[in-house]
Amino acid sequence: MRTRTFVLSLVLHVLLVGGFMVTRIMAATDLPDPPRAITFMIVRPEFPAVPAPPARANPSPAPAVNPDAAPVEEPEFLRPELPDRPDDNPLRTDVILGGGGGDIGAIPDAPPAPPARRVESQPPMRVGGIIRQPQKIHHVAPVYPEIARSARVSGIVILEAVLAEDGTVRDVRVLRSVPLLDAAALAAVRAWRFTPTLLNGTPVAVVMTVTVAFHLN
Repeated sequence: MRTRTFVLSLVLHVLLVGGFMVTRIMAATDLPDPPRAITFMIVRPEFPAVPAPPARANPSPAPAVNPDAAPVEEPEFLRPELPDRPDDNPLRTDVILGGGGGDIGAIPDAPPAPPARRVESQPPMRVGGIIRQPQKIHHVAPVYPEIARSARVSGIVILEAVLAEDGTVRDVRVLRSVPLLDAAALAAVRAWRFTPTLLNGTPVAVVMTVTVAFHLN
């Protein structure tokens, strides 16, 4: 009997103490809220509607204008028509030849060809420097004039000779004169021949000085 009372008393005390402790815990601490489900929503932005541009109408092509067409409206004034001049008629084929006569449709003679332009030759160059003196290849001795021999006249005639491109004597003149001997000296020098004078491989005319001596035996 005492054992049952003890057990029952113990159980009652445990329940009381347990209930008191639970009450104190619940009064001092708030219970956490239960988890809630989170829902995500995607909001699509809305843009204002832009109206489409109006369709561009194709401009109608300008009507072709015929310059030869008759005018639709009456002009304010009319210009008198001028007769065509003979020179303005492209279909005119008559050609007047000479003073006043000619055949219709005749073709005029071609204009005469211009005269050929004369090419001036290069002036002769004086021997010296790069122009070497040509060599004599044909010699003619002067003929002593009898009048000079009879007068016992002797001396040296100095001449200036112009040689052509082929080495022939083209011109000659007296620089130092002996009156009775000049003609004989000129005749002899005109018959001389020289080698052609070359300048850069091209024959050129040259001027050189020559002497003709006359001595009495």
